[in-house]
Amino acid sequence: MLIVHTTLSDRAAAEAMAQQLIENRLAACVHIGAPIQAHYRWQGKAETAVEIPLAIKTSRARYPALEHYLKAHHSYEVPEIVAVAVVEALPAYYTWVQCECGDAPLSP
Repeated sequence: MLIVHTTLSDRAAAEAMAQQLIENRLAACVHIGAPIQAHYRWQGKAETAVEIPLAIKTSRARYPALEHYLKAHHSYEVPEIVAVAVVEALPAYYTWVQCECGDAPLSP
């Protein structure tokens, strides 16, 4: 299981992205966070922006498709796409993530 972090430029874009990820079974769950202020360097200049963070719960098997989707549908030229491996998880939650991502049969 992975938690993939990304940010989007506004709440409407974050909500639309979350909905599509769930509908396409690229994620079992997407948390949309409160706006954050990002400070970064881009093309040689210091920048700041308000961004909306997403924490995407997915399976390792779905990561390549998720990454492809994020790159294709993200408004940023180089979006943050950072996957963090889950070392431990409640077994039932882990199974739920796998099932919702289409990696295991759904329970009756």
